[in-house]
Amino acid sequence: MSVLIVIPARYASTRYPGKPLVSLTGASGESQTLIERSWRAAMAVTGVDRVVVATDDDRIRDAAQGFGAEVVMTSESCGNGTERCAEALKNLGGDYDIVVNLQGDAPLTPHWFVEDLITGLRAAPDKGLATPVLRCDGATLNSLLADRKAGRVGGTTSVFGSDHNALYFSKEVVPFTSKTYETADATPVFHHVGVYAYRPDALTAYPDWPIGPLETLEGLEQLRFLENGRKILCVEVESRGREFWELNNPEDVPLIEAMMQKMGHK
Repeated sequence: MSVLIVIPARYASTRYPGKPLVSLTGASGESQTLIERSWRAAMAVTGVDRVVVATDDDRIRDAAQGFGAEVVMTSESCGNGTERCAEALKNLGGDYDIVVNLQGDAPLTPHWFVEDLITGLRAAPDKGLATPVLRCDGATLNSLLADRKAGRVGGTTSVFGSDHNALYFSKEVVPFTSKTYETADATPVFHHVGVYAYRPDALTAYPDWPIGPLETLEGLEQLRFLENGRKILCVEVESRGREFWELNNPEDVPLIEAMMQKMGHK
């Protein structure tokens, strides 16, 4: 089955304008932009036929081509990364069995997250979409709660049933838990990893579905699937000792750089 990875990237982020071109310094002291580090994370995934950056911005296009990435230009009208992936697939001719949306703000995404995701979708022919979830430890849960207390969105959480079909995704921390967890404790909260694997028919249909109140309130593109009666497979992934965080706010830059240096990311 042929696999395409699309990295959607836009300059005009509401929370963090210009985010794809922010520099991150690794353990070696070398600085690379967020979009380059996300592209390198995508290139590390095995079993993939093609990796492209999809953008509507000339600055991102020029930067991506400068470090060797293939770029697909998409329109400014794309409302989110899934819509941009759908347009990129159309522009490329659509001849792929699985399309992966590796959002350009997750440079710490380990290759096995994406590989396990692809394997999970292949094994679930009745699903049009799959996405990874990672059980929070106490440290991650504390970070999520601290961000919410400070009025920031630090990440998205997911709840799902025993069949691993998603029940809901939220920028709030769900489910509620009143227990206090130590740093290394496993918690009942799952961090949603911002990666999606689509079957092409579901991806191409997505832009025509109505935007519902939950997607509008949460600002989470995957809720359009749930609000239109489509199932989402949540694939649980393992950290294997790696730390994971997404770059959502300027305050995340030093946090991610510290994680990179701790893990020896160049």
